[in-house]
Amino acid sequence: MGKKIFVTYKYSDSNVLKLPGRYYNTVRHYVDELQSLIAYDDHINKGENDGEDLSNFKESTIGSKLREKIYDSTITIVMISQGMKTNYTSESEQWIPWEISYSLRERTRNGRTSKPNAILAVVIPDCAGSYEHFLLEDSCPSCHFTIFKTDVLFKILRDNMFNQKNKTISNCNNHAQGTIIYQGYYSYIFAVKWCDFKDNINKYIDIAVSINENIDDYEITKQV
Repeated sequence: MGKKIFVTYKYSDSNVLKLPGRYYNTVRHYVDELQSLIAYDDHINKGENDGEDLSNFKESTIGSKLREKIYDSTITIVMISQGMKTNYTSESEQWIPWEISYSLRERTRNGRTSKPNAILAVVIPDCAGSYEHFLLEDSCPSCHFTIFKTDVLFKILRDNMFNQKNKTISNCNNHAQGTIIYQGYYSYIFAVKWCDFKDNINKYIDIAVSINENIDDYEITKQV
């Protein structure tokens, strides 16, 4: 059964790999591609459509429209791109943190309260096609772990990763003493590379939904 999906991203970030057949790309073009892909699996896009740039509306209108779209969705996909975060503006003045915050809150409309959304982070490759601005693959032949550069993220995203209350620790002996490697779904916000996601969308949506079904296993941060 299809899911209602809301997508949050930095509209104008052009620090991304060009998609086939395009001369110029921003993250918006990846969202266009995502919306085409999810349509084949009967998922319903609750984010803005091409040409519906909410930045043209008054701030109060944007807030109410976004809250309504998120309320009527079951999963939020956040596009992690190299330039998603503007460092010269406070996080409370940028849209992605608020959209994640709205997604994680219980919301009541007409006497019905909806639970927090599942959240999936899809990592977009940079101009060189690399994901290392956020994900760094380790060469360990045993546990094949991934290093997450969470310091580049908005705080609300950082706080909802590695936040499982009772994490499972790997017993791999191929690492320096004191190095801790986690196994399983140790983060409420699961992260996947775009190249993997686009080839098996339902797999990763199902992972995010299954984590959401066990939300009580995680320390959730809801405030920006």
